[in-house]
Formats: sequence, structure tokens, C-alpha cells
Amino acid sequence: MMLAGVLVGAVLFWAVMYRVVGGFLVRRLQVDAQRETPARAMQDGVDYVPTHPVILFGHHFSSIAGAGPIVGPIFAGLAFGWLPAFLWILIGAALVGGVHDFCALMASVRHRGETIGQVCRRYLDPKAYHMLLAFIWLAMIYVLVAFLDLTASSFAPPAAGMVKQGGAVATASMVYIGLAVVFGLLVYLARVRLWVASLVFVPLVFGAVALGTWWPLTAEQMPALLGSAKNTWSLILLGYCFVASVLPVWLLLQPRDYLSAYLLVACLVGGALGLVVGGLTGHVEVQYPAFIGWQDAQLGWLFPALFITIACGAISGFHSIVASGTTSKQLARETDARPVSYGAMLVEGVLAVVALSAVMILSSKPAGQTPVAVFANGMGTFLSVFGIPAPVASTFGLLAVSTFLLTTLDTCTRLGRFIFQEFFGLTGLAGRLGATVATLAIPGVLVFVQVTGPDGKAIPAYQMIWPAFGATNQLLGALALMVVLLWLVQTRQRAGFVVLPMLFMFASTLTALALLAYRHLTTPSGNLYVGVVSLLMGLLAVGLIGNAVWRLVNHRAQAETGMAAISEKA
Repeated sequence: MMLAGVLVGAVLFWAVMYRVVGGFLVRRLQVDAQRETPARAMQDGVDYVPTHPVILFGHHFSSIAGAGPIVGPIFAGLAFGWLPAFLWILIGAALVGGVHDFCALMASVRHRGETIGQVCRRYLDPKAYHMLLAFIWLAMIYVLVAFLDLTASSFAPPAAGMVKQGGAVATASMVYIGLAVVFGLLVYLARVRLWVASLVFVPLVFGAVALGTWWPLTAEQMPALLGSAKNTWSLILLGYCFVASVLPVWLLLQPRDYLSAYLLVACLVGGALGLVVGGLTGHVEVQYPAFIGWQDAQLGWLFPALFITIACGAISGFHSIVASGTTSKQLARETDARPVSYGAMLVEGVLAVVALSAVMILSSKPAGQTPVAVFANGMGTFLSVFGIPAPVASTFGLLAVSTFLLTTLDTCTRLGRFIFQEFFGLTGLAGRLGATVATLAIPGVLVFVQVTGPDGKAIPAYQMIWPAFGATNQLLGALALMVVLLWLVQTRQRAGFVVLPMLFMFASTLTALALLAYRHLTTPSGNLYVGVVSLLMGLLAVGLIGNAVWRLVNHRAQAETGMAAISEKA
């Protein structure tokens, strides 16, 4: 009963918050259905395209979800217990992440669909724009290292702790990528109607799950390059990221995103229904401790660790890039911003709670399993309520997560390439190739480095990188809120509702980066890369904050001078 009550209670709470907080944001930013959006004013049929809100919601949600709302909650739940993680997801999604996503989208809509970085250039010193670009690029590097390791682990059976399922998901994922390419060729070159292609290829994608269980790719069939099958998959995935970054977007990324949306919805709906039915019937019960302690050996103290470990599902700076980079150019009416941005954030919270539930049903902390494997096992348990064999359900869960991981990998590589090209002014094919190589160079080295934890034992790379990734990703969210604050203040709009979420995220993320830099630069078990980059990211953020404070003070002084001049004339 408790398991079902946790999910149902969260959904009811968020339904109320959608009406109350979402309505407040609509009123405060004076959202107007009659105001022309960039999608209509600048419609070009390529980037600026007015889109039905249901379709745009699916695109936006698929883009922001990724594997973050699965990995982060599981990682934090195992470390501190499920209750602190649940409370942060519950409150964060409604009062922090939802505000962040909605405001980032509206800031872009009110600035001709510009990215949050371009909006930053309007209200900060020009140098701050390049500082923000550098910050975002380094954040993309963190993402790539963490998710390369996790994806390779999910494909390599021993590392995933699920021998058969690991091989099955590798087979299914390779077939799925091939299907996406064929789908793109048929739709864009052969001009096959979308609904016709969907009727054929969506069932084939789900059939890939069954194919994987029948013909799993075993460890014996994979050459152990650089010492292990996992490293072999790391090399393959680096090649995939390179190819996906430079290929036309319609050939792989767009069809893959479209087909993955069906997997995402099936995973979310199936897992949630199985969780509720299983909880009500007593098929699954809460066993894991609600609270373990205030400190974890790997993550550190609950503050700030909890608030950077769980990013997606509560607040994620990556969402501001998606909202301002693509979604704002497709918003047909301003009133669509509420369901598309604030609504998608709450639905991502639902996915995070489903992932956390996979921890809640554990009897103890699993040894040798990644968060991906924990989620897959949980999905197997939840879906078995409907009579689906556990191995098939677990393979489906792994395929769903691996799909999200692949989405995160190629999207971040492409974004990293864009940012690198913009920073150095690189153009043409040589610029695309060079920027992609530069973006993948650091992850290509770190993913093969042997990492040790505080106890001196070897740990997966994702486990070392995740706190740093979370801190930089959340700090990007705080910086996006800061840009929103500058926009509202300098256009004489009320901005107090942005201040508390912004200050809280600055406090938790800067504290986390300081602790990470100190630990990794002063202890024998520390990693020099993590220490140096954490310090660099913190300094970049402090520089941006200083520039913002100077601009705010200067704006206030100019406003007071203007008022004084008006008074003298009167």
C-alpha cells in the first residue's frame, strides 16, 4: 500500500501545483495567447515551426528526460534512503525545476527564440557570454564521461550485474539504431507518410526487445579490447557519438528521438501502473530503509550531495538549453508554455519516482550493480504484475534506459560540437569534424582510466563523475535563473519569485564544487581532472555572478539617476 501511496500522492500533489504554481507563473510573466511567438513571426519551415502542443510536449519531454531522472534518484536513494530523495523530487520539481523550465522557455520566447546563452549576452558583459559557453561545454564533457561509462556497463554483462539481460539489451539497441536509420531514409527520402512508417516501425522497435532475449550478445562474442568487453563497448560508443554528431540530423537523431518516445511512454506508463497495482495487491512492498544516514562514503554529506545527485526529476540546467534552444522556436502560442515546460517537468518527476521505487522494493543495497541494472530489475518486478516474464520485462527496462543513455550521449556530443564551433568560430565540414573530436577527446581518455574510491578500491567512472556532473548541471540551472532575473529586473518586471530557487541552487552547487575540488586536489585517492575542472567551473560561475551583481547595481543606479533627473525637472 505504501508504494502505491507514494506515487499516487506525488501525482496528486503535482496536479495541484500545476494549477497553483503554474497559474502563478502564467500571471506573473503576463503570458498572452494573442502575443505573436517567434515560431509564427519567424516561421521558416526548418527551425521556427509552429507546432501542436501535444506534439511539442512529446518532443520536449523526450529531449529533457534522458537517463538523468532514472540514474540520479537511484544513486541518491541507495546512498541516503528513499525518503530524502522523494522529498527533494516532490518539492524540487514543483517549486524549483518547474519554475526554472518555464522561465527559461519564456525568456527565449520573448527574445526571438534565442538560447539562454544569447539572452545572457544581452544583459551581461560580452566576456560573460564566452564564459557561459565554456561552462556549458565543460558540463557537456561531464555528461559524456558519466553516460559513456553507464551505457558501456549496461551493454557489457559482467559490469551490469545481469549477464543475460546485458547481452540482450546490446543486441536490441544495435537493431534499434538500424531501424531508426531506415525509418529516417524512408520518411525523408522515400517520402513515406509518417503514420504509415510508424505503424510498421514502432512494433519493430518493441520486437527488438524480444529479439534481444532470443539472441543475446554474450561476453564471449565480444573482443576484449583494452582489457575488457566494457572497454570494447566504450570504443564502439565513442565511434557512434562521433558519427551521430556529424551526420545530418534527419538521418539518425530525429527518427531515433521519435521512435524512442514510444519506448519512453511505455516505460513510464507500464512501470507506474505495475507499481500501483503491485503495491495495492501486495505483490511488491517497500523494504529499503527510508533514511540511512546524513553522510555517504562516496557522495559525502546529505547537503549538498542530495541536491546535486538528483538533477533531472527535480531541476536540471540542461533543460534550459533544450527549452531555449529548440522548444521556444516551435511554441505556437505563449499559453502552450505551461503544459509543455512546467507540465513536462512534473511528468519527469513521475519518472523519477518510478525509478526511486526500484530502490524502495530492495531488501538491501545491491553489490556490483549500476543504477541502470537496479532500474531494469525494478521494471521486471513491476511489469511481472501483468504476467510479463521477468527476464523480458527487465530487458525492456534496460533497453528503455539504454535508449535514454544513447539519446543523452549523441545529443550532448552534438551540443558540445555546436558550442565549440561557436566559441572558436569554426565552420564547414572541417569545423564540424574538429569540434566533434575536441568534444570527445577528454571523455575518450577518462572513460578508460582506472578510478579508485575513498577506500582505495576500484569504482566505475560514472560513480566518480556523477557528483561533479550533478554539481555543474545544477549550477547551470542556477545561472539560467540568474539570466532570467537579469531579464526581468532590467525590463522592470517583478522577479522576486526567481530569487529563492536561484540562491538555493547557487548555495548547494558552489558548496559541492568547493568540496569536490578540495577532496580531489588534496587527497591521494582524488582525481586530478575532477578537482581541476570543479575548481574551474566554480571560478567561472563566481565570475558570472560577479558580473551579474555589477550589472544589477549599475542598472539600479541608472534608474535612481533617471528618477532624480525627472524630479529636478518637475
